[in-house]
Amino acid sequence: MWPSSASTSDGWPSPLTSLPRAIAHVDCDAFFASVEQALRPELKGLPVVTGKERGIAAAMSYEAKRRGVVRGMRLSDVRRVCPEAVVLPNDYETYGLFSKRLFGILRRYTPDIEEYSIDEAFVDLTGTRRTHQASYEDIALRMKAAVESELGITVSVGLSLTRSLAKICSKERKPAGFVCVKGYELKAYLAHVPADRVCGLGPNSVALLAKYGVRTVLDYASRPEEWVRRLLGKTGVELWWELRGRAVYAVETALKAPASVSKTKTFTPPSGDREFVRAQLLRNVESACIKLRRHGLALKAIGVHLTTDEFRTSGLSAELSRATSSTIRAVEAASELFVRVYDPARRYRRTGVVLSELEPDSAGQADLFEDAVRLAKLRGVSAVVDEVNRLYGKHALHLAATDGLRSYAQHLGERGDHARRKIDLLRGETHRQRLGLPVWEVRLTR
Repeated sequence: MWPSSASTSDGWPSPLTSLPRAIAHVDCDAFFASVEQALRPELKGLPVVTGKERGIAAAMSYEAKRRGVVRGMRLSDVRRVCPEAVVLPNDYETYGLFSKRLFGILRRYTPDIEEYSIDEAFVDLTGTRRTHQASYEDIALRMKAAVESELGITVSVGLSLTRSLAKICSKERKPAGFVCVKGYELKAYLAHVPADRVCGLGPNSVALLAKYGVRTVLDYASRPEEWVRRLLGKTGVELWWELRGRAVYAVETALKAPASVSKTKTFTPPSGDREFVRAQLLRNVESACIKLRRHGLALKAIGVHLTTDEFRTSGLSAELSRATSSTIRAVEAASELFVRVYDPARRYRRTGVVLSELEPDSAGQADLFEDAVRLAKLRGVSAVVDEVNRLYGKHALHLAATDGLRSYAQHLGERGDHARRKIDLLRGETHRQRLGLPVWEVRLTR
């Protein structure tokens, strides 16, 4: 918490305060598209859009954004508003490798790194000035320059006294921006920041605050604490302290277990084949359960949803009698829900599953009417599946119901619908198991 000597009687930082705590938010600019441009320099400066295999824009470069391309836009609309767009399939494997390198670079400057998402992190630089023989601003700028020079992408960095303030700062001058707000600059800076820029204040909260004349962050942070508590409760008060420069949310260096696990799959063209759509849904279940077991968790509730070619989504959920991490038990529940959701008169383009009400996975003691032998066998099957897939690639060992996915040639796409790294395989590699290389090219020189 904020030391009393560094704050005034009203709780704001002292006019002499600089950065008693230094929290940086590092946010990659248009990450997926930037990685593609880094690997293929000829694409720099061009409007790049990823998501070809899904039929919709998943990510886009700033050049594409300036031409009106937005996330979720159909590719036909993308080509209409931006005919010169370079449309590429997503290469999630490579994006993940770049992400690991990003966090590795940041850890050179401090071990206190929170991997907030695949392309952003919170960095606690407090106390590192002696180590690096530099100010917090210089350390953050060095960190930024290292990422950009080594990965070939740009990042925006915000530096301030708390997580919430750092995140606001990083959004100020995108792309490739750097904004540092010190304690004595806080009030002047927040006077010009609209309330909807605060992560944690959603549209409904912002609309409610506007009814009371609160339009800027300074308006919000200047209200009495009890007023904020009555209007927005405990979460609102925590944000209120963060925006006044008093840290409430720590940088969490330990990987947090997910509150839920979801997997979706978009396929083109849309399909009215019941078995194909069901197989796609069960593949979602397989993938979700693999992730669930990797975190040592079990699910108590499962939900499925199907999206038609008209982008209409329907779904159902159910609660299990006992928490489980078994793919087989999850598939049994998902299959029952699928029967109730699937409409043979529709054509579907996306399936999805959500595993929720998660709890630590343990063998535990079987209930009175449960088959303890079957439970033990299911756990054994899951262990074997995970080990085989670890050795030979994800889904090397899979449900028989999903095996038919390989036979639906019309859904496999053309060569250009797959990331290059999945096409140009090295000897011994497979579609599911490859070396951790983002790209492989051989050039002959004389």
